[in-house]
Amino acid sequence: MAIARATRERELLSDALGRVGIGDRKAFEFLYRRTSAKLFGVCLRIFGNRNEAEEALQDAYLTIWNRAAAFDRDRASPISWLVAVTRNRAIDRLRARDKGKPADLDEALAIPDPSPNAEKLLSEKDDARVVDSCIERLDDRDANFIRAAFWNGRTYADLAVAESTPLPTVKSRIRRALIKLRHCLEGMS
Repeated sequence: MAIARATRERELLSDALGRVGIGDRKAFEFLYRRTSAKLFGVCLRIFGNRNEAEEALQDAYLTIWNRAAAFDRDRASPISWLVAVTRNRAIDRLRARDKGKPADLDEALAIPDPSPNAEKLLSEKDDARVVDSCIERLDDRDANFIRAAFWNGRTYADLAVAESTPLPTVKSRIRRALIKLRHCLEGMS
């Protein structure tokens, strides 16, 4: 039942993105209502400030409006694509805001590490059942790291604090988990 509900939601969002790509304002309103809370959470995790997160979310939806025609339902789930667009837009905004300032190591560590490119990995192997099955094969802690970092937009630094684990350890665990995921996904394709 949960799989059927998730599949239906995916179809609804994919259809809405397709309609947004041809300028359908009602579809955009539907898409916003269905996804804004999740995407705002991504922005809030990156900025930690409600006002900046709201501005980043507005920029993200403007980008979504302008690029929806590029969405390919065969390469990515709609929510993965929306999160990637939002996350990238928020990070671009953060970098632009800080351009010209001397680099602060603590701020740099708070920006999620874009490598390895999990979004690309997930979008290329985007069958929800396969991905869930592969994540379930990881140990619980690694699976939780992957979900928190790539579905909930948590930074590695946030995860390190929440788990009382050194940041390099969190990065290593996530990197190893992503390698295991890649092998699993390659084996199932």
